[in-house]
Amino acid sequence: MGRAEHPPSADELPAPPAVPRRITLAAQELRLISALVVLLGIGLFLALPFVLSIGAVVFLPLVTALILTIVLSPLADKLAGWGLPNVLASFIALVFMLGVVVFALSLILQPAMVLIEALPAIVDKVGDRFAELQVHFAWVSSANKRFAEMMGHSPSKEVVLASPSVIEQLALATPSVILETLLTFLMTFFMVEARVRLRRRLLLERSDFGASIKAARVIREVQDRVAAYILTVTFINAGIGVVVTLGAWALGVDAPVMWGGLAAILNYLPYIGPLAMSGLLALYGIGTAETALLGIVPAAAYLALHATESNLITPSILGARFTMNPVMILIALSYFSWIWGVFGALLSVPILLTLTAFFDHVGRPNVIGFVFGEPLFSDDPFGPAPSGEEDPA
Repeated sequence: MGRAEHPPSADELPAPPAVPRRITLAAQELRLISALVVLLGIGLFLALPFVLSIGAVVFLPLVTALILTIVLSPLADKLAGWGLPNVLASFIALVFMLGVVVFALSLILQPAMVLIEALPAIVDKVGDRFAELQVHFAWVSSANKRFAEMMGHSPSKEVVLASPSVIEQLALATPSVILETLLTFLMTFFMVEARVRLRRRLLLERSDFGASIKAARVIREVQDRVAAYILTVTFINAGIGVVVTLGAWALGVDAPVMWGGLAAILNYLPYIGPLAMSGLLALYGIGTAETALLGIVPAAAYLALHATESNLITPSILGARFTMNPVMILIALSYFSWIWGVFGALLSVPILLTLTAFFDHVGRPNVIGFVFGEPLFSDDPFGPAPSGEEDPA
């Protein structure tokens, strides 16, 4: 009989490989680095408003010029395609945009000057209307006073601090506004004029030709998408302005062209602009109509028009390609309004659309997966382009 074989002892067993443990440690280290990168990005996002606000004289003209360059580049390309030199085509595109802006402002400011003379009477009448409403709801004020007495609150003293007048504020702000406007127009012209050289550098001055094509395609996609959106919204807002003008004329509202122009401009601000327009129409109607009920008719008619436009007309024209999350729109409005005020609110949607078009083309970042060690992008956004794709230039 042969010798019985005994199982090997624990000391005789070979040591388990250390590779899985190393992989686990590497994965944990990658997750830690990813979490630190995300936290750093959140910190930069929160610190960015203070930097942009302090340097608004530089950053606001720069961002505005970038948006205007995206919008005007297709027009400059069209003019250059007709045989015009690049410098002349860029200059004509900029002058055309300035002409449209000046024409739109003239439609609003000229009738507004006439209404300014009647503003004190309108304000007094609005005050009388609210005084009448206050009489009807006097019991609310009385109940509030009795509740304050029961809670033991003593009447507080109001301290009024002197503030600069409107004329003084305009005098202080005018030099800065003029400087920022000149910087914006100059940077816009030079950026539009340099667009051809930028495309040439992207295609010819890189070692990887496939990556050059993909980078040029990203720029073209962002430019076409943002320009098409702004142009389409401009036509829609112009139609809104025409309808409001005709409606104001039919309802007997003074300066109907001014109200149409205001409606067209304020409609560039999602949600906030229509609300402001409704408030202005309501205050003007209450201050000029015979009764408060008749005064709110123009505002009610505008709200009905806006509901039809925002829920039926605009979605059917723009389609799903330009659909943006309403929450993201409100975040962009509040974020850039906090930084640059009214100008930031006007730029918020174009900036959001530019970022959306960029990430839609290169791929949205996988932020949640990145925290757990996954790649931020599924593939290289500017990697070599697939074979068979043509030169976008």
